[in-house]
Formats: sequence, structure tokens, C-alpha cells
Amino acid sequence: MKILTAPRMERCIGCHSCALACARLVHGLLSWNASGIRIRSSGGVTTGFEACHCLACDPPPCALACPTGSFSPRKGGGVKVKPELCIRCGECAGACPVDAIFLDETGRPFVCIHCGRCAGFCPHGCLELAEAPGNGPEEGES
Repeated sequence: MKILTAPRMERCIGCHSCALACARLVHGLLSWNASGIRIRSSGGVTTGFEACHCLACDPPPCALACPTGSFSPRKGGGVKVKPELCIRCGECAGACPVDAIFLDETGRPFVCIHCGRCAGFCPHGCLELAEAPGNGPEEGES
């Protein structure tokens, strides 16, 4: 199973292309508030940027906190989201240890689902899909 990683954030210029790609391609919306990834300053323009996205906890605290099963554990870490079950209570966002669940103005949650669609829109190659720990080839295998 693959997860989204941000191994080259020193290259990031803060263009937010990844966030807009996520909102448009995954959620069918063109809004800063409808993305599973956010880019934020790590202290100022001269200090660079950081990607805020799901780190694929296993087990995911957000899924454990969800009272309706809208968030369920994904094999390899992270969550699957069933928006039709969501009651917009915000428990998932409160349980996330890295603040990677974003609530829009109506309380609808947006979280990275590790699809990798955003990575191709980063003009500097800051993002990539990588094998989740423990899911790659065994040591010594080719």
C-alpha cells in the first residue's frame, strides 16, 4: 500500500497547486477549503513551507473517534472516507494528532486519502507516493 509523502519540501514555493489539484480532482470542487493537503509557511517566506496531510497512522485515531463509521481504517494506514455517513460532528478533526483533517465552513471533513493525484501537479517534485512502512519488499528481496 502506498502513502503520500513530502520528502523534498525544501523545493516548495508555496504555489498550492497540489491543494487545488486535490480539491478539483478528488472532491470536484475548486476551493482552498476542499483539499486533503494544505501548504503552510513554516515560519515565514524565507524559512520555507511544510505540507500538512495525513501521515497514515495505523490505527488511525480519527477513525476510532468517528461515531458513524464515516472514517474507517485503510489497510497500510490512513483512512477510507464515506461522506454519506458523516454527521459533521468534527470528532475526527479533534482526534487527528497532526491537524491533517480540515473542516469546511459547513463542518464537512477533508483528509488526504493517499491517492497521489496531487503529486503530479507539484511543479518542483516535492510530493510522492511511497510504500508504507512494512509494506515493501522484504529485506534481501529484489
